Amino acid sequence: MSIRFAAAQAVSSISTWGLKHVFRRPAANFPGKIALYVDPRLLANLRGKLTRGSIMVVGTNGKTTVTNLLADVLEGSGVRVVCNRTGANLDSGVSTALLHAKEADWGVFESDELWLKKMTPQLKPTYVLLLNLFRDQLDRCGEIDRIQDSIVEALAASPETILVFNADDPLCATIAKRASELPGRERTRQIAFGVSESMGLAQNTVSDATMCQLCSSMFEYDFRQYGQLGAWHCPTCGFSRPSLDFAAQNVELGERELSFDIARPQPNAGESAPARPIRAAFSGAYMVYNLLAVGVAADLVGCGNDAIQAAIESFDPKNGRLQRYSVEGRSILLNLAKNPTGFNQNLKIIEKDASPKAVAFFINDKEADGRDISWLWDIDFEELSRQEGCVVFAGGIRGNDMQVRLKYAGIPSKVVKSTQEFLDELAKLPHEMNAYAIANYTALPSVKSALDAAEGEAGDSARADGGSSSSADDSSSIIAAAPEPARGAPRAVPQRSEDCLSTESPARDQERTPIVIAHMFPDLLNLYGDGGNVRILSERLAWRGIPVQVKRVEYGESVDLGDVDLVFLGGGPDREQKLASAELMRMKDELAAYVKEDGPVLAICGGYQILGKTWLLGDEEVPGLNIVGIETRRPGTSADRLIDNIVLSSPLATHPVVGYENHAGRTYLAEGVKPFGAVVSSVGHGNNDADKADGALYRKVLGTYLHGPLLSKNPEIADWLLAAACEHHARRTGESAPALARLDDAEELAANAFMADKVGAK
Repeated sequence: MSIRFAAAQAVSSISTWGLKHVFRRPAANFPGKIALYVDPRLLANLRGKLTRGSIMVVGTNGKTTVTNLLADVLEGSGVRVVCNRTGANLDSGVSTALLHAKEADWGVFESDELWLKKMTPQLKPTYVLLLNLFRDQLDRCGEIDRIQDSIVEALAASPETILVFNADDPLCATIAKRASELPGRERTRQIAFGVSESMGLAQNTVSDATMCQLCSSMFEYDFRQYGQLGAWHCPTCGFSRPSLDFAAQNVELGERELSFDIARPQPNAGESAPARPIRAAFSGAYMVYNLLAVGVAADLVGCGNDAIQAAIESFDPKNGRLQRYSVEGRSILLNLAKNPTGFNQNLKIIEKDASPKAVAFFINDKEADGRDISWLWDIDFEELSRQEGCVVFAGGIRGNDMQVRLKYAGIPSKVVKSTQEFLDELAKLPHEMNAYAIANYTALPSVKSALDAAEGEAGDSARADGGSSSSADDSSSIIAAAPEPARGAPRAVPQRSEDCLSTESPARDQERTPIVIAHMFPDLLNLYGDGGNVRILSERLAWRGIPVQVKRVEYGESVDLGDVDLVFLGGGPDREQKLASAELMRMKDELAAYVKEDGPVLAICGGYQILGKTWLLGDEEVPGLNIVGIETRRPGTSADRLIDNIVLSSPLATHPVVGYENHAGRTYLAEGVKPFGAVVSSVGHGNNDADKADGALYRKVLGTYLHGPLLSKNPEIADWLLAAACEHHARRTGESAPALARLDDAEELAANAFMADKVGAK
């Protein structure tokens, strides 16, 4: 034993004792963190505690559930296990788990995707279990390509580690292909699992992988499950879902249960081994993948089906993941959702409950969540609007933003200041109404704490005394609530100020031809929820009774801009932007003529850059459309990004313009081109590091780096664009321009004011 290793163990023991007995806090991370400072080779020295090996579980969604359940299966089989059950998934958390453990047979460790490469060189895991990859926390993690590179690097550092991967996910399959070509891994086994048949699920709007990463062609699907998962293939290069070593078959999804069989083909035989039946008293298509991953890993380490099924039946992690409560006779289901795919799968669970229900969404924006919550607009909340008798609440630090998102999905909601206020509102509803609480990462602990208390006697007593305070760490308590709706009911959507209505009827004018909005390449340019801008524009027309038509112009399709009144361009990853830019360059003359005729354009991030003389494609400066007098350059590497909340003072609005920036390019305006606005917040940069201004205004073109999406908290900007679209429509058709009736923007302005105050707008 080295002196460093002995010293690391000593400081770990001391810090663990202090945390538990003096500070009364859990010791899940800090002992390992301080021990790693003493001995950077700590994990390599601790690896000897595991006599048979270790399994590292990685993936965007489902890591904690799969890790805990797999550990339960092994322990139920009589195997000694070390596991970081709390979800402390950095090297400090894994080190702490090993420091606290005695000798064991297997280690089962959840790992953050970007930290896997820090641990595999020392831990040398037997298996890496790769569940899925979805866009998540873009301001912290970056694009998925970066995560893929990191996982491939991790596998390169441990050539004998067997990759067990979800072959239904083309992003995971791409990692497997790249790993198989690494020096030293040519003969290392790889194991593919997936669902062999369609689960018949309705598809969501946004998918994270529409393109083949090998040849940049668009994928085709025999069937799709959700997100990018399914039976996929590239029609150009032939890259396709690998043959499945383990397959889920005969999948049945009920309201509160699921079942399927795990089939495994025998080596060198055309017949399959007997299928393993899996049954669970919870539902969700994503849980099919989670349980399949558990079953595959358990099989690989020699556990029988009885142990798998017993662990599933007794699985009750009490960590807020699919945790069911009974509060005063009411069933409340709590679950985590931290990205669009996870949220959409939670909505499908809620939709399976056909009875009247109450739903609360709690959204924070702390560092662990990601400061940018634009992803809320990539969630298909519109599906929930079709549910009868659904009462909805919005909470957490960014409850106002959630309320705005729900408003544009046609869902009335009320902002609640705390979990306790949500429970107080629930108490006013019939007890037979089920309830659902969905929270993102840092919002979950305080929601869980409040529900734990409510389920016990202490929580009941607190409510009986009329208390409404939340737990000390309930970060949602700082929310700035929207004005209280009448009689405590959620605000109706949309509200109109009757004294400000124009002479036009708010009912749809059947005699008018529609305002036409062209949403350019939404299948390619779909980052940061920017497609929400199109929804906002179309809803604000529809609420006024003005006919509107949205033309989704997908890759390979064309549009006659002579029939369009407003063009929207979003941003996308480099690979997707390259395809979109080629299409736009073919439309260069038509776009230039449209702009010259004062056709309005809203262009965000990459869409903004491409309007200029030069723009950035990866690290390369390439010619743009040269329609607006701007140039975009990159200083240093692509990691030198400008990322933060940002507030502008703009001539187009009387209120501050609030958004979020995340871009590497530095854009410079030609002489005479005006910026969209001046930066007035204590954070944020805008176009570049020096000018303290963002965007560009040229004729009726608005280009900007502001995500959020831009229009969600800035209704004046939305109506400026719509006024320009109505004027263009009048010139195009000869019809009179419809007047824009004033709408009640209380929710949008509450969200605007909260963020402007939060980031210190002057």
